[in-house]
Amino acid sequence: MEAILKQFPNLTEIQIQQFEKLQSLYEDWNSKINVISRKDIDELYSRHVLHSLGIAKIITFTDRSKIMDVGTGGGFPGIPLAILFPESDFYLIDIIAKKIKVVNEVASALGLTNVKAEQIRAGSVKQEFDFIVSRAVTNMPDFVSWVKDKVRKSNKNDLTNGILYLKGGDLTEELKDFPKATEYNLSDFFKEEFFETKKVVHVPIKK
Repeated sequence: MEAILKQFPNLTEIQIQQFEKLQSLYEDWNSKINVISRKDIDELYSRHVLHSLGIAKIITFTDRSKIMDVGTGGGFPGIPLAILFPESDFYLIDIIAKKIKVVNEVASALGLTNVKAEQIRAGSVKQEFDFIVSRAVTNMPDFVSWVKDKVRKSNKNDLTNGILYLKGGDLTEELKDFPKATEYNLSDFFKEEFFETKKVVHVPIKK
C-alpha cells in the first residue's frame, strides 16, 4: 500500500479503503479458487495492483470513458483501474468462469458500481470501447485481430482510442506491423526491480 499511496497521493478515503481491502479479499478468494500464484499473492500490491496502475501513468481516463479488460484473470488490470477511475465504466471479460466469479465478488465487496464482469470471448463482444486493456494474454498481432472492431471511432481522451497493453521484454518483433505503437517503460515511474523490463504499449486503432 505504501507504494500505491506514494505514486497516487490524491486518492480519496474511499479509494484508500478499497485498495487496502484488496489483500484480504484476494487472499480469501485465492484460498477457495486459485487465481493468483502463492508467490504473487504475497507481492499483490507490486506485481498486480501497481503493475495494473502503470496504465494510469500513461493516461487519465476522462469521465464516462468505456474500457474493456480482455483476459482479466482475477481482475487485473481492470479492478485497480476501476478504483482509480470511479467515473469510467469497466467491462472485464475472461473465458474462465471461476475467475469471473472472483472478479464479481471482489467488485461487489468493494462497492464498485462501475464494473461489469462476464465470461465471454472478446470476439463475441458486440459493444465498442474507448480503450481495450490487458496484461500479456497473447502476442500483439493476435490481440489486435481480436479487438480491433471493438474500438470507438470518436476520441474523448488525450491518447487516441485503441489498446493499452501491459507487457515486458523486447517487443520489436511483435510490434513491427504496428508503426504507430508507443512503448512506455514502467521503470521510468516505478523503481522496484519487478518493473525493470515492464512496459505499457499504446496501439492506436483507427477505423
